[in-house]
Amino acid sequence: MPAAAVLFDNDGVLVDSTAAGEAAWREWAVRHRLDPRAVLTGVHGRRSRETVARFLPADEVDPATAEIDALELDTADQTVAIKGASDFVASVPGHLRAVVTSASRALAVARLAAAGIPLPDVLVAAEDVTAGKPAPDPYLRAAELLGVPSAECVVLEDSANGIRSARAAGVGAVFGIGDVAVELGCDVVVPDLTRVRWTPAGIVPAAGHEVGPGAPPGR
Repeated sequence: MPAAAVLFDNDGVLVDSTAAGEAAWREWAVRHRLDPRAVLTGVHGRRSRETVARFLPADEVDPATAEIDALELDTADQTVAIKGASDFVASVPGHLRAVVTSASRALAVARLAAAGIPLPDVLVAAEDVTAGKPAPDPYLRAAELLGVPSAECVVLEDSANGIRSARAAGVGAVFGIGDVAVELGCDVVVPDLTRVRWTPAGIVPAAGHEVGPGAPPGR
């Protein structure tokens, strides 16, 4: 698949922070006398402030957002790399890759470091855009910073909000990562980044693997 640049979501694509992140949100929900299950349904692929605003009055959003951001940062050291992520990221030239996340910059950097993923030169985090995913702003901003038209970029995503953001930004293609991306409208879905590799011509299947358009992850 041709790709002049690669735009990576972070959580669920490069790093596995699910257990730690959900534990932090559960604690936050209990503190605010909310149903943790209801809160968790709105977390993935969304900035923390926007999730908080769904459940609390406007005058409580700022302090409550700072609270959950601190809780998540405290658990960042529990983050591990998604299989194949370190090698795949390292293979893409630095000026042709960016990480685009709904997390704060501090949290994204901490999770990438804990997982041993090379830190990118271009990182678009929650505070870098006015509107977060599913708006197109994060991916448009990343393409702009790389100096590559969004239509020539490939996005690697795993959430519905992230995929909608990428599509709205007019990217060339969307690779879904993991079972959660199946049936979310990706061009291709793979279990992890061991199944594909980077070449100067774009992203191709790794040796011994086949990748079909829109196919669910093979095991």
